[in-house]
Amino acid sequence: MNPQSELVELGGVCAVIPARGGSKGVPRKNLRLVGGESLIARAVRAVAGVSTVDAVYVSTDDAEIADAARNAGARVIDRPTDIAGDTASSEAALQHALGKLEAVPEVTVFVQATSPFIDREALEGAIDLVRADECDVAFSVTRSDVHLWRAGVNGPEGVNHDASGRLRRQDRAPEYAETGAFYVMRTTGFLEHGHRFFGRVEMVEVDPVGALEIDTEHDLRLARLLAAATDAPIGARAVVTDFDGVHTDDRVTVDEFGIESVTVSRSDGMGIARLRRAGIPVLILSTERNPVVTARGTKLGVEVIAACDDKRAALARWAAGRQIDLGDIAYLGNDVNDVACLNSVGWPVVVADAHHEARAASRIVLRRNGGEGAVRELADRVLDSIAPTKGHDHG
Repeated sequence: MNPQSELVELGGVCAVIPARGGSKGVPRKNLRLVGGESLIARAVRAVAGVSTVDAVYVSTDDAEIADAARNAGARVIDRPTDIAGDTASSEAALQHALGKLEAVPEVTVFVQATSPFIDREALEGAIDLVRADECDVAFSVTRSDVHLWRAGVNGPEGVNHDASGRLRRQDRAPEYAETGAFYVMRTTGFLEHGHRFFGRVEMVEVDPVGALEIDTEHDLRLARLLAAATDAPIGARAVVTDFDGVHTDDRVTVDEFGIESVTVSRSDGMGIARLRRAGIPVLILSTERNPVVTARGTKLGVEVIAACDDKRAALARWAAGRQIDLGDIAYLGNDVNDVACLNSVGWPVVVADAHHEARAASRIVLRRNGGEGAVRELADRVLDSIAPTKGHDHG
């Protein structure tokens, strides 16, 4: 749908992705492929996957980018040539796009298509911060421990450190690099100030992978390698997960009454719900005898095999009972007792903080730790294999 022919009224959160056709460093950059899809399609898909985003718009001066954006599910705003050149600002594109909407959204999400690894959960958290009035702007950053230098009058001089007495990493105050992946802004404030930074500003830390921005052909090659290792769809027909260290951060707390509890990621539950809606069987397979395992499975509406002494045999019986080949199963583990299962399935997957023996038995290492959205990450990649959005490479 094109807002120039039909104005669209929005409720709360509007995402705008500026994507002009010209690019000198990487020709036709927004249409180049990473992980089998164009950068513009990746950006649209990532933002559309955030539940609190009401609509996604792509502002472009290029017909081919417009077609790719529509095919990925975005609405398109035709950008005038006078704000589409090399010197045009992203703010100008945002102001123009917002001016085409019948209603001013409460929150505007500015996303760069040239950031191929947008963290959906972090973006959702940034939106929540602005909507809860905890800040006016929230933007993505990653921890940086780089020692910066500049050319001084008497030679190189330290920018963020004293070269004559450098501190250890753990003794330095943390510093953060702006990734450029997303900026979430209260719309009225942005329109008033005309800039992405105003009022109360908060940083939202993302994985270092999310800091990669495509500015050169080298960046593009690196992004493709990362996508193959960390982002490619997982073509499994069923998902089986361990519990402790996967759904949780492997820590159990005991309250004053002696009742044990664990912390789980809300996004993991959302990921499993999406798998169930897609008809993909899910099993939690655990050696734990803690009743919290079964309770978690009941809440998620999935099968649970707990207090299991032989996980490999239990996995094989479960798969045979459902006529699912082990080669079609994605098994998500984190520890030594997962190795046998990891060695038995077609899609062996571990969380980012997995034991080194489990990592050695896996084919895929996720970007997230156990209890911090790893199950959601796996679910997203399995679902991406069902109906991935493809683009076309150019040069």
